[in-house]
Amino acid sequence: MSHFWSSVVHGLTPYVPGEQPKVADLIKLNTNENPYGPSPRVLEALQAEVGDTLRLYPDPNAESLKNAVAAYYGVTPPQVFVGNGSDEVLAHAFLGLLKHEQPLLFPDITYSFYPVYCGLYDIDFETVPLTAAFEIELGDYERPNGGIIFPNPNAPTGRLVSLAAIEALLARNRDSVVVVDEAYVDFGGESAIALVDRHPQLLVIQTLSKSRSLAGLRVGFAVGHPRLIEALERVKNSFNSYPLGRLAIRGAVAAMEDRQYFDQTRQAIIRTREELVHNLQGFGFEVLPSAANFVFARHPAWDALQLAAGLREKAIIVRHFKQERIEQFLRITVGTENQCNALCRALAQILGV
Repeated sequence: MSHFWSSVVHGLTPYVPGEQPKVADLIKLNTNENPYGPSPRVLEALQAEVGDTLRLYPDPNAESLKNAVAAYYGVTPPQVFVGNGSDEVLAHAFLGLLKHEQPLLFPDITYSFYPVYCGLYDIDFETVPLTAAFEIELGDYERPNGGIIFPNPNAPTGRLVSLAAIEALLARNRDSVVVVDEAYVDFGGESAIALVDRHPQLLVIQTLSKSRSLAGLRVGFAVGHPRLIEALERVKNSFNSYPLGRLAIRGAVAAMEDRQYFDQTRQAIIRTREELVHNLQGFGFEVLPSAANFVFARHPAWDALQLAAGLREKAIIVRHFKQERIEQFLRITVGTENQCNALCRALAQILGV
């Protein structure tokens, strides 16, 4: 029946999300979900929203959430766009800001949704190789382009680019949009939102999925110059006027407002990450410096796929990418202290140490 497909569908290579197996007592360290539940204030807000008002459409502009994001970051509501997860916000940015005659630039090893969006929206792109140490070298992006996008920290490597390096790029790349995808920035980086007032070509995208434990609610946002935000709004209102439901808006506002719980849980993840890195290095792993809620590691004497299979037999799953340059790495989400200790015990048994 594929003859019913449009030519667009025939040409797509879709994104493959991390596995979500339905297995009891599984230690799931493969999709960078937060091991700690949402803020209790979020759960209270969601319960308060469940009622007769669900028969009514949500606010199409999600003003309360834009106000909450603006208040948190010290920007104005017209500088904020919100959407159904940062993936949707990214999709609108690709179509609304990054589709030009010159190629879009992004790293060769990065979030694998970027080339998928290029295929969907027919965007020409070029990949820029990471350094031998798997770092993004922004000096390599100073060439003709229709836009630049990169995660910071990068995924799946976890390596961070400094704000000074980003600002240096912005100073020299004034004629196209630079998108900084900050899905993991709260685990060790400094947000480039601090730069948006000085650089009208900068768009910063974040998600509530990771550091605010709301991957199941699907909320993301962008911050930038009001003219960039207007482009996203025009695309959004040509696609779906109501991307965020009442529950998502109410829960996301509560998450942005509960700063104490946010800081408490992210600091716990940072502490556990540092302990995990120390333990993995003790087993002989090379671990890239990580500013995210995951680590990227390889063992010089063991095949990554073999290690992943051995962990799976012990009901622990991690992420392996069959991609050139990184096929011997495993991406391991930082779970709770107990989960990471169980991972290390399992690795000790597999490695025989």
